[in-house]
Amino acid sequence: MNRGIPRCAAPWLFALLIVAADMKGVEAEEGPGKGYVAIPHGAYSVVAEVRAKPGREAELRAATLPLIAQVRSDPKNLVYFLQEDREAPGRFIFYEIFASREDFEAHNAMPYVKDWFAKLPDLADGGVTVRRLEILTPSQ
Repeated sequence: MNRGIPRCAAPWLFALLIVAADMKGVEAEEGPGKGYVAIPHGAYSVVAEVRAKPGREAELRAATLPLIAQVRSDPKNLVYFLQEDREAPGRFIFYEIFASREDFEAHNAMPYVKDWFAKLPDLADGGVTVRRLEILTPSQ
């Protein structure tokens, strides 16, 4: 019997905890976030989820993996993580941070993002579930 976090909440919480741990002490010049800028208070954050149709997990994964390099190369993107649920292969969680909502909307207008969304009706079970968040910092 699991008395901890409800199973349905665990991936969302895990994504946020991983990013919080990764951001502690990350500097623009070193570490896995090399090139990332400091995350400002009030930055626009998104946690999104998409699930593959049964039997289409590998195809959705293959269609989604190229987004990592594409999004991270966008100068307006501050952080981008793509994660897959270990207990439910084909369930993908995205964690993204942009300085503003306008930057995020510009990202969604990029041709590679539109192309990815166009593939979802064939590969995904439903659409993308999105949570839009505000980055808080202790000094504010």
